[in-house]
Amino acid sequence: QVQVVESGGGLVQPGGSLKLSCVASGSIFSINIMEWYRQVPGKERELVATITKSGTTNYADSLKGRFTISRDNAKNTVSLQMNALKPEDTAVYYCRVTNVNSGGYEYQYWGQGTQVTVSS
Repeated sequence: QVQVVESGGGLVQPGGSLKLSCVASGSIFSINIMEWYRQVPGKERELVATITKSGTTNYADSLKGRFTISRDNAKNTVSLQMNALKPEDTAVYYCRVTNVNSGGYEYQYWGQGTQVTVSS
């Protein structure tokens, strides 16, 4: 009932910047949390950043200062601004949305992912 779509991935050189976007649509009543994760093949998916409806943010320690998460509640979107990118940032980046429907039930939805490659 809720669709999540990421965009903005691509190839960038080390030290460059990239901005990812995620849009949620469908049967949305209230989105509590929006998050960005990333995953390298063969490794565990890791949390990159999270943001609550009120705007409280949380980042992985190694990324704080380089990445910035933001959201637009009216548009049900979340963005991830990535600066000073490193080769180790290469991964598939996923958006996760936690939604409460009109019946008061909470569900989490994943996007399909967008590839980010940092290489010279």
